[in-house]
Amino acid sequence: MDSRPHQTEARTALSRDPLGQPAVSVVVPCRDEAENLSGLIDEIAGSLGAIAFEVIVVDDGSSDGTRALLENLIETRPWLTPISHNISAGQSAAIRSGLLTARGAVVVTIDGDGQNDPGFIPALLAALEAGGAPVALAAGQRVQRAATGPKRLASRLANGLRSFVLKDRTRDTGCGLKALRREVFLLLPYFDGWHRYLPALVLREGFDIVHVDVVDRERRFGRSKYGILDRALVGALDLIGVWWLRRRRRRIPVVTEIARR
Repeated sequence: MDSRPHQTEARTALSRDPLGQPAVSVVVPCRDEAENLSGLIDEIAGSLGAIAFEVIVVDDGSSDGTRALLENLIETRPWLTPISHNISAGQSAAIRSGLLTARGAVVVTIDGDGQNDPGFIPALLAALEAGGAPVALAAGQRVQRAATGPKRLASRLANGLRSFVLKDRTRDTGCGLKALRREVFLLLPYFDGWHRYLPALVLREGFDIVHVDVVDRERRFGRSKYGILDRALVGALDLIGVWWLRRRRRRIPVVTEIARR
């Protein structure tokens, strides 16, 4: 049985624009994922169906055949926009480059290793749409996670500490599947590691968040590019920084325009 949600819920509000403007921009950060990318890109397109979309793949300084693969794929996929970094700058930098390139009112992020299932993208879009203007982020929350025991334990501890310190109401910020309103996404203060703190940063801007359970998949090819120890050490400093940012914005005004007489 297919465990993915139905894909029709978000399509009415996000149907194709006759002028070709995408409603949704899917940003795929990747480094050395040539073996996983081709199938993933087509899965993303298949999951969106009648929704007006674009897929932005950000090659973060890959040294495998990623660039050549993307050059071939764009010949037959007009909705695909590949961009590249001349050096590897990290996942946060890749997501930011994709965000600055995106044209859609909603930006979806998904990891380039294929472990995030694109079949859950419509559920994220539907949850964001159902929340209305106050909700700026629909965040995936992994269940049945496909990872080693030590990685699951490290993730559980990190998520527990982060949730306790930041009160971001999110069980799992490490899931790459997220849907954000682009205008709010652009407001968030950027730093390396920023992609792991999006719920707290969205709450800081005065917007709300919703969550969607998603099922993780096994990686088909290659291996993870991130180490548990490196991530933990850097994450501790980031946690302090995000805590400080939230402390320094306690009052958020509602802005209204004064009409002319």
